[in-house]
Amino acid sequence: MMTARAGLSDRSVSGQTPQVRWWMLMSMAALLLALDQGAKWLVAANLPLGDRIAVTGWFNLVHVLNPGASFSILADAGGWQRHALTAVGLVVSLVLAVLLWRGVRSRVETAAYVGLIGGALGNVVDRLRIGAVVDYLDLHWRDLHWPAFNLADIFIVGSAGLLVLASFGAGSGGRRGDSRQAGADHEHSNDNRADGSEAADQSGRWRP
Repeated sequence: MMTARAGLSDRSVSGQTPQVRWWMLMSMAALLLALDQGAKWLVAANLPLGDRIAVTGWFNLVHVLNPGASFSILADAGGWQRHALTAVGLVVSLVLAVLLWRGVRSRVETAAYVGLIGGALGNVVDRLRIGAVVDYLDLHWRDLHWPAFNLADIFIVGSAGLLVLASFGAGSGGRRGDSRQAGADHEHSNDNRADGSEAADQSGRWRP
């Protein structure tokens, strides 16, 4: 009975059921998608296509359309990449959402999956809506320009970095600690039962 009560207490403190937690994660991905689309809308509404605003000596705000993938990869592929990249973005987002439903190993991996979903869908929406991705961030050194990118690209690259960290075990210490604590509690419970059985056996044999 004591074990069952502890389990219910942990459940109420830790928060939500897996279904509620999954919907919260999807809401976070939707927020990232909204942030990306909002930034692109502001750029498109206030900066004509092809224009540039110099912010610093190494950073410009621009308004360009990228028919390829992040950082203009496959931009000159000929048109087929629009449909291929849209399909890849949708499939990857669906797979990651299923993995989040089933549960992943660490908080870092969870954050990475959420960021990948938000970033991938941010660029998918552009391809479905206008056939290309709106890019507006331009980093450069003198006349050397890095391919323009957007907030969705930052989410994708940042999430890839988190996955690298997760592969080295980052963010999983808490879960391993919980497992060790659960094992210690189970061993302690077994010891208590053994002590109780021994006491009962002695009481049955001893007659004052």
